[in-house]
Amino acid sequence: MKNGSERIMYYGKGDVWVYRSYAKPLTNLTLIPESGFVGRDNVLFGMNIKVAVSGEKFITSFTEGDNTMVVATDSMKNFILRKAGEYEGATAEGFLAFASRKLLETYPQMTGVKMTADQVAFDVLPVPGAKGFENGNLVYRYSQNEHPTAKVEIARTEEGTAILEHEGGIADLKLIKVIGSSFAGFVRDEYTTLPESYDRPLFIFLDIAWSYEAVEDALDSDLGRYVAAEQIRDIAHTVFHEQHSPSIQNLIYRIGQRALQRFPQLKEIRFESNNRTWETILEQATTGEGKVFTEPRPPYGFQGFSMTKRDLEGL
Repeated sequence: MKNGSERIMYYGKGDVWVYRSYAKPLTNLTLIPESGFVGRDNVLFGMNIKVAVSGEKFITSFTEGDNTMVVATDSMKNFILRKAGEYEGATAEGFLAFASRKLLETYPQMTGVKMTADQVAFDVLPVPGAKGFENGNLVYRYSQNEHPTAKVEIARTEEGTAILEHEGGIADLKLIKVIGSSFAGFVRDEYTTLPESYDRPLFIFLDIAWSYEAVEDALDSDLGRYVAAEQIRDIAHTVFHEQHSPSIQNLIYRIGQRALQRFPQLKEIRFESNNRTWETILEQATTGEGKVFTEPRPPYGFQGFSMTKRDLEGL
């Protein structure tokens, strides 16, 4: 975060864990063929938030040790926790915008606020019911799998406040495809030891983020244009399942195309992927058609890529 003099100057609080029970349910989503996700009950609405604030009036705390204008980061933590009880929306992006605006309203020495959140996913558990198993609404399982993310940056302006940057996302998605991927035709020279592969298992770690044409669509699910992280997750694994992958680069491009087709309200989608493909130990098990693998050696390949609706031209 930079101020008017282009100096980097901010401070804040990380690991602000907040759990709100019985938040507004996430509903009114656009249904897509790749996903059966229809919403979250938000009986448990959890986030790990990081907040950073900026403002020219904080300069003396750095240069002179004068804390007159400093809002303690412990106070920021308490502020965020209290505001979770006032929030009336259903999205993490909406809460970040709500709490950030409240900070600017409360502390005039702040001119900018940036908040990011890792949402805490809780799995609904099936319980026996009168007609078989049904979703319970009392006991939830803390998920250790992929999770939604959010980011909002707000600044004070002459007209009030404005959102400079926003982002929804999903992080730590891990997908393994057993067969149906390849990697061949790459540069071969004196440094190349990797053999070409025409049918390999492919294990990827994937982070995906997206922004909207209209930021309001990220903040208010009642508008009916909010894109849930679970829907992007399901697009990713569906495309992976359907299509042969000649490279991870091509795979994330196809995922991005599908997401932008399904959700024209998105402005951009971004990827950070890792290649964590297992090392083959045995090409043929003693019985059956299976193989044996182990974890790859520590160096790993990664890819970064962004896409807009321009990448849909010609489809």
